Amino acid sequence: MRLGAWLAPKLRAGDAILLKGDLGAGKTTWARGLICSLLGKVEVPSPTYTLVQTYDADEFEIWHFDLYRLQQENEVWELGIEEALESGVCLIEWPERIEGLLRGNELTVALNKKDDSRVAILTGNDEWKARLNDA
Repeated sequence: MRLGAWLAPKLRAGDAILLKGDLGAGKTTWARGLICSLLGKVEVPSPTYTLVQTYDADEFEIWHFDLYRLQQENEVWELGIEEALESGVCLIEWPERIEGLLRGNELTVALNKKDDSRVAILTGNDEWKARLNDA
């Protein structure tokens, strides 16, 4: 949750964060930390069954996608991802389901369990590297 909260003030409309990791790696918890840091203490349920949850932040709308149950890549258009990618901030769990539709300018947060803790690896393009290095 602290890593999500740390990243939150660095976000801009149009950003997409790809959350990768096995079941139970902490993707939803990471997203909860980011969302709560921007909105205060709010309920942030897992979007596993609804596929998407939206939240109104001051500067943009946050779209939290969980694509685990997506059967085909093109089903994501029905969830409003095009609008989300243009003007909101997207948090996308299981982005492997739509890799062919991604733009290449996303920040990837790979979460892995290690004993009783988590290891996070952040990767992105040069713009992301500059933004994160300023932190």
